[in-house]
Amino acid sequence: MIPTVIGILQAVALVLVAPLVSGIVSKTKARMQGRGGASVLQPYRDIRKLLGKDSTVSGSTSWLFRAVPFVCMGSMIVLAMMTPFIYTGTLAPFGDLVAVVYLFTLYRFSMVLGGLEGGSAFGGMGSSREMMMSVLIEPALLLAISTLAILSGAGTDMGDISESLSGMGLLAVGPALILAGASFTITLLAENARIPFDNPSTHLELTMVHEAMLLEYSGRGLAMMELSSMVRLTVFMAMLGSMFFPWGVATTAEPVDILVSVAVTSAKMLLMTVTLAAVESVLCKTRLFKTPNLLTASFMLSLMAMMSLYIL
Repeated sequence: MIPTVIGILQAVALVLVAPLVSGIVSKTKARMQGRGGASVLQPYRDIRKLLGKDSTVSGSTSWLFRAVPFVCMGSMIVLAMMTPFIYTGTLAPFGDLVAVVYLFTLYRFSMVLGGLEGGSAFGGMGSSREMMMSVLIEPALLLAISTLAILSGAGTDMGDISESLSGMGLLAVGPALILAGASFTITLLAENARIPFDNPSTHLELTMVHEAMLLEYSGRGLAMMELSSMVRLTVFMAMLGSMFFPWGVATTAEPVDILVSVAVTSAKMLLMTVTLAAVESVLCKTRLFKTPNLLTASFMLSLMAMMSLYIL
């Protein structure tokens, strides 16, 4: 009973913390660029304001346009139930790696469909760019987390992988884990439309990818799309912290282990948000047709990680 309650709480925490993570990234970027920046709680205010507004829908759209925000939000909630955050036990018994990749794909497909359903030129442009990048994102993501499954020998469940790697201690650190972690980090930036792949704070038609698919949404639909995007970033960070650097994550439901895990996980998340802000402050967005080069590098890193398991 207690592990189930903890699993529910950590899934809820992943969703509730997502706007705070986005706010910390934005605030840190502003500080690094010499600006004051908005409060770290501003994303909560934006979502609350959008939820109180009605949605304006183009007459050329169908019921699919209205269903996309619910599909995107639902897929991220299910993914939050499958992801170990502060405890390796998860709610979803089907939380294997294949299901994880398919949920990310479902989210991307739904967003692309929503961008096309809007009927605007910008939506179609953003959707086509998203599909171009997804060709290399998905294989790299699947290879990176599959490497962890083989390295841990615990099957394909994310909670079991995290628990197994945590029990291995420093023996888990090696070329395979480092290469897979580097590949996953690049995939994190690409999957969440962050610099250098996309600039989430711009609406310039020549550069935007993710924002182009959201231009036709407003009100509650836009609130769900924005929140699901924040949850996706937080889930990626949780996966990076609990699977590639799992030390400190609670493997039992003991109160002491949970408290230690909360402290360690908070430190990991803060470190990742500050690092993400630093990367986005130092780097600039690359040209659109050069982004496949970065994604190819991510795929090659994950492939070398898989090969190193057998060579070494």
